[in-house]
Amino acid sequence: MSEILILPGDGIGQEIITQALKVIDCLNADFNLGMTLEHGLVGGSAYDETGSPLPQVTLDVARQCDSILLGAVGGYQWASLERNLRPERGLLELRAEMDLFSNLRPAILYPQLASASTLKEEVVLGLDLMIVRELVSGIYFGKPRGVEVRNGQKYGFNTAAYYESEIRRIGHAAFKIAQLRDKRVCSVDKANVLEVCELWREVMIDVAKDYPNIELTHMYVDNAAMQLVKTPKQFDVIVTSNLFGDVLSDCAAMLTGSIGMLPSASLNQDGFGMYEPIHGSAPDIAGKDIANPLAAILSVAMMLRYSLNQIDLALKIEVAVNTVLDKGYRTQDIATEGSMVVGTNEMGDLVVEALA
Repeated sequence: MSEILILPGDGIGQEIITQALKVIDCLNADFNLGMTLEHGLVGGSAYDETGSPLPQVTLDVARQCDSILLGAVGGYQWASLERNLRPERGLLELRAEMDLFSNLRPAILYPQLASASTLKEEVVLGLDLMIVRELVSGIYFGKPRGVEVRNGQKYGFNTAAYYESEIRRIGHAAFKIAQLRDKRVCSVDKANVLEVCELWREVMIDVAKDYPNIELTHMYVDNAAMQLVKTPKQFDVIVTSNLFGDVLSDCAAMLTGSIGMLPSASLNQDGFGMYEPIHGSAPDIAGKDIANPLAAILSVAMMLRYSLNQIDLALKIEVAVNTVLDKGYRTQDIATEGSMVVGTNEMGDLVVEALA
């Protein structure tokens, strides 16, 4: 029996999580999965109801569950709030409180969607890389930070900081994943100008000594961004910091045709995970039944694989998604000439039909 906390969040989060829940219901009914669901609030919806983007009750329930399935947070209506009350702060606090330091962001091109990518098919066909992003430290959490008046003008500042131990543990996470793949790790930094990145590279070289069968290379982040667009299939596992990982994973997402296709897992040392699509809340399309739910559905597959040890069921979901794509069904973001465009709800139903 597994207990899952469901946090739809804001914007299209509600719609896509509804489709993911259809998949969970199907697994419970047809494969005796035994998932029990708790529901909670995070982000803007939580602020509207409780005055906090991360209510204490949500955090308490999260600590009692086996994993979390999250939709998305944020929206224009909360942009004027004080920074500590904005939806994104709730998500950052949740990651930090649960120590979800290892963020796994796969970028896999489904062959049916090769023509949906903005790059030539020969550049992206067969793409399968994993970005391992450190998630609870770095410039997003470093102190001091703020905006104040200095010399008669506003001055903004943030601190990019890492302890050796924080770099070491994300390094081990990346190398262990590489052992299950093509045994190559590219560590991305900016060691030529940033001292914190000098430490990052030094620690990665030391961690690599524990994995003699893994090839370690290094790349500056600006070059890595260029190489992702130029020859993305050169990469197997990319390990990088919080900020660089945020930027590079969104860049890699578009290689696959749409950011709406990519799930993610955020794990702590004990295997507890939060699973979410990497896209945002997309308030401009919320409620229009056009959002792509496949990243949320594939996030369920990642949850089954990484937290619940149900690899066979994870594969069933992935096969079901492939089946639907094979039949030519597409949401608007991945549609090409000749495909059958369906809405959010219908896409969810089609995946459940293929799964069942």
